[in-house]
Amino acid sequence: MAQESAIDRLFQLPLNEFTQARNALAKDAGKEGAEIRDLTKPPLAAWAVNQLYWQDRDTYDALIDAADEMRRTHKAIIEGKRGDLRNAGREHELAIDTALKATLAILKASGNPVTEATRQAVLNTLRALPATEPSGRLTRTLSPGGFEMLAGITPAAAPARTAKKTQSPAKGHATPTESKVQQDAARQREQRAAAERAVRDAEQKARHAEFEAARAAREAAKAVRRLEEAQRALDEATTEFDDAQRHAKKTERESEAAALRSRAAHEAVEAAKTKSKR
Repeated sequence: MAQESAIDRLFQLPLNEFTQARNALAKDAGKEGAEIRDLTKPPLAAWAVNQLYWQDRDTYDALIDAADEMRRTHKAIIEGKRGDLRNAGREHELAIDTALKATLAILKASGNPVTEATRQAVLNTLRALPATEPSGRLTRTLSPGGFEMLAGITPAAAPARTAKKTQSPAKGHATPTESKVQQDAARQREQRAAAERAVRDAEQKARHAEFEAARAAREAAKAVRRLEEAQRALDEATTEFDDAQRHAKKTERESEAAALRSRAAHEAVEAAKTKSKR
């Protein structure tokens, strides 16, 4: 329990303190130290979403509740049950928007830059929650799920068509009143079936549109990750260049100092020779 609390505190630290604090925690953890040392420093967007969990739990929980409700609604519709997909999607989008604003506010308050790439990575991660990693301990940015969200869900079987019963002439003919009632009932069944088909078609189109949006978001997330990797490579190259430049300047100063000492020594030798001749 104490170690879990320490790991929780680790993920609440400013991002630039993570690595040093993690290594110190791993050193003091004994046999569990290797697992702690394997904890990856989160990218900025994942760190920001972690802080939403630690600093604004109500907003975070509201987002998770909305995401769970949307998934339950998807599951119900695919299994042939009733569900208000439009309302669930609207509530989820509202929760995402609220969480995005809160997360970006936390980023700004922490003094971290809020670039468009970071904003998109935060948005994708919020949209993909809940995650497999523990809440508040994300070590990577997330991408919204697509058709894989439907794994394990069995679609409802299409209702079997029933043959229309015809009355055998041997058993007599229906009266005009009975015939009218039967016609009205048949017409109502056809209208109800048509309405149900229209609802299913609309829900299918809504799901397809949402999955396409999720696919586009995943592509955007890949682009963001490539940008983050390029930025890290640039930072590392800049650091190496700065180190090399400092080393070159230091070497140049040492060389100049050595040259001055050599010249002074040479002048001292010449002065000694001149003095010895007198």
